[in-house]
Amino acid sequence: MTRANDTMFDLVVTNAVLPDGRDRMTIACRDGRIASVERDLRAEAQRTIDAKGELVSPPFVDAHFHMDSALTYGMPRVNRSGTLLEGIQLWAELKPSLTHDAIRDRALELCRWAVARGTLIIRSHVDVCDPNLKAVKALLEVRELVRNEIDLQLVAFPQDGYLRWPEAERTLAAALDMGVDVVGGIPHFERTMADGAASIERLCRIAAERHLLVDMHCDESDDPLSRHIEVLARETVRQGLHGRVTASHLTAMHSMDNYYVSKLMPLMREAGITAVANPLINITLQGRHDTYPKRRGMNVAHMGLHVGHMTGDAEMRAMFDCVTVNGARALHRDGYGLAAGCWADLVLLQAGSVIDAIRLRPARLAVIRRGRVIAETPGVRPVVTLAGKTEEVTFRPRSA
Repeated sequence: MTRANDTMFDLVVTNAVLPDGRDRMTIACRDGRIASVERDLRAEAQRTIDAKGELVSPPFVDAHFHMDSALTYGMPRVNRSGTLLEGIQLWAELKPSLTHDAIRDRALELCRWAVARGTLIIRSHVDVCDPNLKAVKALLEVRELVRNEIDLQLVAFPQDGYLRWPEAERTLAAALDMGVDVVGGIPHFERTMADGAASIERLCRIAAERHLLVDMHCDESDDPLSRHIEVLARETVRQGLHGRVTASHLTAMHSMDNYYVSKLMPLMREAGITAVANPLINITLQGRHDTYPKRRGMNVAHMGLHVGHMTGDAEMRAMFDCVTVNGARALHRDGYGLAAGCWADLVLLQAGSVIDAIRLRPARLAVIRRGRVIAETPGVRPVVTLAGKTEEVTFRPRSA
């Protein structure tokens, strides 16, 4: 065994399993960062958490959210057709009645849920198609209120179309001036394909001039001819935005022919574009106009393994990366990970491996931000009496 220096740590997590499979690991934290990650390290701390052989992960990343519309289901009514177009229409009907306080309070409630689940990095699109920018102002306040718990990144999103909505040029610029982090867009909602391409060109130019990241809703459609992603790849290269651009949704790709996709994928790779699937919503929205067989978007990690035939060991581990390290990379978050020098942001899960974490969707036993425990689940394991025995339940098979 090794021994740390005489300096007291703020927090030490012992007997941890890491996502790469290393076990009996101790993570020592000081001044908000990870100071040491070693096997069987002896270290004194103001607080010690015994992980008892459970998985410790960096925090989960939600790379695409709409916090301004959080918890508004059924307002003003339920989406009866289940289509994206009706969803956009419902949001347009709801917007006039929204208030700053209501948007803020619903977003804060959502943030509480996120912390409880260990999601400490969120990128939220915020609608800028409002002359008064109520949602922008509310979420900027939320970003400040939760900054000690959640890294909230905001995208200036012209929901009604950058060229289609008359004031979008002014309001998007105003939102960026107020401190919104990322330039958004929705080219497939413009009136024509040409307008969609023009909006991409203008928005990428804005991002280049302001030295900002880009995240566009792109080709969220079942139409195989919705091909704005190739324009986005072109503008990424042309404007020098390599590695700074995200294309969200991209559901038209599930309808494109193989030959075209064989050209498109290298274009995206050349531009360093990140693709963000939005599985829960797109498995619901896509194929609404189809007869059978119906097309579907892809689902979140747990379901994605089944829907995408990703049941191999390496594929399941890659899926866990999608909701952790890949998301952090897409959002350009520095200091993310489980190495000395990284931020002391950790999630202790009731699982023995990343595969179990996806398979079992386990409890978050502790959520740690900058070395400070901000959420806990009392009681490490349920205790069950069955067939005359009372035992703790671990939700994984016993070793032979």
